[in-house]
Amino acid sequence: MLSVKEVHDKVLYPVVRVRSGNAGGSGVIIYSQPDPKDETRYINIALTCQHVVDGAIKIRDEFDPVLKQQKKTDYFEEVSVEIFDYDGSELISSNATQAEIIAYDKHHDIAAVRLRNPRKVEFVSTVIPKDQIPTMQIWDPAITCGCSLLHDPFPNPGNLTYLREIIEQKSYLMANAPSIFGNSGGGLFHGDTGHLLGLTSRVTVTQLGFGLDVQTWMNFSTHPDRLYEFFEHQELQFIYESDDDYWSAMERREAKRKHALRSVLFEEPEAPVNPSIDG
Repeated sequence: MLSVKEVHDKVLYPVVRVRSGNAGGSGVIIYSQPDPKDETRYINIALTCQHVVDGAIKIRDEFDPVLKQQKKTDYFEEVSVEIFDYDGSELISSNATQAEIIAYDKHHDIAAVRLRNPRKVEFVSTVIPKDQIPTMQIWDPAITCGCSLLHDPFPNPGNLTYLREIIEQKSYLMANAPSIFGNSGGGLFHGDTGHLLGLTSRVTVTQLGFGLDVQTWMNFSTHPDRLYEFFEHQELQFIYESDDDYWSAMERREAKRKHALRSVLFEEPEAPVNPSIDG
């Protein structure tokens, strides 16, 4: 089990509050490394749920004068990310910084934002390594940490209770560490290693008469396999691969976007298949 200090360093301190218009939730700092273009400044990345920042994502159908046709383009408003500063367990300040959405996936309900603040973030979460995902077991200790009801972040202990719950064709971890509205985008952490297992994103709600009852002890977080699917599809491997960097990732994303656009607009015929000749 994590020590009290480790819970502070690996679970509590990396968690942030995310606000987008009238909506809000939580996030987890996942990356803080020197900018390859200016090593006196840092590139800081947080993960959150896509539905937390959905109001900042605008899709417009516009006419492109170069392509001579309509195309859909996404535009982003900035969101606010609050980083909390502690003296041990005492919260001494919170500092809000603007952040830009650099990647999002509505299917996975994950978004990555880059903070405008160029200063190093001291406490950064680490995603569970791929090769350790199969070692997870029911009753492994787990900790949820987020901004419940938009309160300042706090951790809740519990256990993993189901390893692959399928909801709307997507896989989730279930845990009994309490979670409630506002926790969305916060972290589910392993209680032994402190690794980030997923983002808390759903709770169980049942209808009782005219009211709703929330089962805070039956909550669901993004399965870590889906975190890696998101990173790889969005070209964000720099988050966990030391030989990659932010700007290389952005170049790959732009090249991928242009290739996808060309494929849609100028469908290339399939290359002819040469028949094999026996003998």
